[in-house]
Amino acid sequence: MSVTFRAVSEDDPGPKWAALFRGYWPAYSAWWAREGVAARPTYLDCRRAIREHMPEIAGLYDDLAELAGGGDREARFLSFFCPPRYLAGCSQAIWPGDEPLMVRNYDYHPRAFDAVVLKTRWQGRGVIGTSDGLFGLVDGINDQGLALSLTFGGRREIGEGFGVPLILRYILQTCATAGEAGAVLSRIPCHMSYNVTALDAERHFLTAYLAPDRPAVLTHAAVATNHQERVEWSSHARFTATVERERYLLQRLTLHPETQERFIGAFLRPPLYSTAFSKGFGTLYTAAYRPRERALELAWPGRVWRKSFERFDEDSVSVAFPGVGSDAAP
Repeated sequence: MSVTFRAVSEDDPGPKWAALFRGYWPAYSAWWAREGVAARPTYLDCRRAIREHMPEIAGLYDDLAELAGGGDREARFLSFFCPPRYLAGCSQAIWPGDEPLMVRNYDYHPRAFDAVVLKTRWQGRGVIGTSDGLFGLVDGINDQGLALSLTFGGRREIGEGFGVPLILRYILQTCATAGEAGAVLSRIPCHMSYNVTALDAERHFLTAYLAPDRPAVLTHAAVATNHQERVEWSSHARFTATVERERYLLQRLTLHPETQERFIGAFLRPPLYSTAFSKGFGTLYTAAYRPRERALELAWPGRVWRKSFERFDEDSVSVAFPGVGSDAAP
């Protein structure tokens, strides 16, 4: 199966974003309503939650809902409030050198992925990131040099809260430092367990363990895979090799001083790089975020795609993922 990654730039919400939403909406609508429309919060509940927890982007949410067609389902979906459950793999780590560098693998199913790197200047704040649901982000950087990335936290519990991609978007729209990001991560409810790593241009970093049934825990962990302080879902841990990946990264951080290039390259090989594409946990891309340069790279074995605030070409790159049928689009 081949997936085309697209780079899209649009300063304010407009026709490019609306066209993307129209293209993805049939698939997202089916996913969002798979448990029945009544299983999802009402529009009033969604809008009230946005205004209570993320008031700075409430107007942006309204604008995007209108661009999406102004319908009830579209607006409820875009709130990311109490969405259906979803699981991802992923590994991420902070390079131990003096230069701030965060590297991550995004492990997910290629058919359930936007494959869009979106550059925006919504509300005057520059953000570049890998889109999820066209409002949320699974990783990204803003024009202040704050970079964020997420991994699944390895727990079954589901609660009342937001899908974590919108939390990342909100932080990048409103924060400039890892400390500010940590304060947000401590207060906004997340509907499932996720690990979020934040790194800023001064090389301050943190990893937050988010959960729907207990307070967020802020740590100075430089590595995050798919569990939190301990393994709580043993079968998922075995399937994704979360402990093995964490140990491998910790060893690289402590025992093997290496260049940035070698550190990034380690994510493009096993045990970090996963080929379980047909099972929904293959590595769709490796991302390297460089806060001082306000830049990022998406990489695959033998290929690198660079983007920055200074140079952001609206181009595309096609990537083949073996072992996945081609009967459906991503």
